Formats: sequence, structure tokens, C-alpha cells
Amino acid sequence: MPAPPLAELVDPAHTAVVTSEVQNGVVGARSALPVLADAARPMVIKVGELCAAARAAGAHVIHATGARRADGAGSNTNARLFLGVRRSPVALLPGSVEVDVVPELGPEPSDLVLSRLHGLNPMAGTDLDPILRNLGVTTIVVTGVSVNVAVTNLVMDAVNLGYQVVLPRDGVCGIPAEYAESVIDNTLALLATITTVDDITAAWAGQPNPENPA
Repeated sequence: MPAPPLAELVDPAHTAVVTSEVQNGVVGARSALPVLADAARPMVIKVGELCAAARAAGAHVIHATGARRADGAGSNTNARLFLGVRRSPVALLPGSVEVDVVPELGPEPSDLVLSRLHGLNPMAGTDLDPILRNLGVTTIVVTGVSVNVAVTNLVMDAVNLGYQVVLPRDGVCGIPAEYAESVIDNTLALLATITTVDDITAAWAGQPNPENPA
């Protein structure tokens, strides 16, 4: 069965943009992962544009951030990734600037900001799923970092929970870039509708994107 047209999929009445770890301590000026932060600079600009367009169209915007207490209570230690975060000189302490959403994305008062202490993505074992359902959301526009881990996990969890997933390839980032593109083309494209930020914003504006009129 073919996927519905993009404009139908991202109808603001049932759509939310979810940003994954687009926060100062991950992709911002105070990043614990400077290589990823450098690669993510163009993405941050595009996600900022997407969030602004979503608000204007009436779609929900939800920012999912990651944090870790100073004593590590409640956070995972069972993978190399978690050990690397623990050893970083940048501490993602709850309530700190490092956990704040980057200023390019706002956040605006209408946005929701959800922070977690554990896991590999914003969906598993968090408030995200029930909040989306309470908002009447059936389509999630997944953005943020990284395609290596969190974004891919988020897409899979969302599909398993019955959501339609739309993924703008310029609204996510992974490293190296060639690997991220391969994951999008060979894995995520089997699960989500792959598009661009401009195509989504054009759908919300009710007119075709001139660079991709189809």
C-alpha cells in the first residue's frame, strides 16, 4: 500500500516535530561531542526553520534532551557510549545550560521539553509516547542526532508503536556523513517517509516546493 501524500502525512492536526538531543551539550557551543557538533551545524539551522514552520502551521513541537546526574543515579553504564559520556569534561547535569535546547530552536512557550536520564533514545521508557497520544499525534517528524544511535532507535520505536514517521534527511545528522546517508537510504527509508525540511514546510504552506514540485 503506497504511503499517503506528504501533505496528508504531516497534517498539522495530527503531527509533531520531535527533536532529539539538539541541546547545547551535544550539538551546541558547549558540546561534549565536538566532531558531531561541527557536523550538525547545518542541521541545526534547518531544524530551527522546521520548528518555526511547525508552530506557524499549528503542529506540535517537542524537544527531547538527555541529562545525567552528577552521581550517575538512574543512568546507564552498560555500553561504551555511556562510559564516554561519563568521562567527558562536559557534564550534562539536569537543569544546566548543557541540557538546554540550542537557541536556534527556541524553545517557544508552546513547545514541550522532555528530559531523560537513561537509555538510547527519547521514546523507550519515557513520557514521550503517552504525551504524543494525549495530543492526538499520529505522525512524528523525527529530527536531531544522531543517525548512528538515537535517531535510528527513535524511528524504530515509533514505528513499533504504530506512528507514521517522516524523516527529513537534512534535519538529522550522524558521523561520518557518508555512513549516516547510507543508514537513511538502506534502513530508515524502509520504515519512514524520507523527505527534506523544505518539502515539509512547503506542504504546511499549501504549495509545492519549487525545487521538488512533485
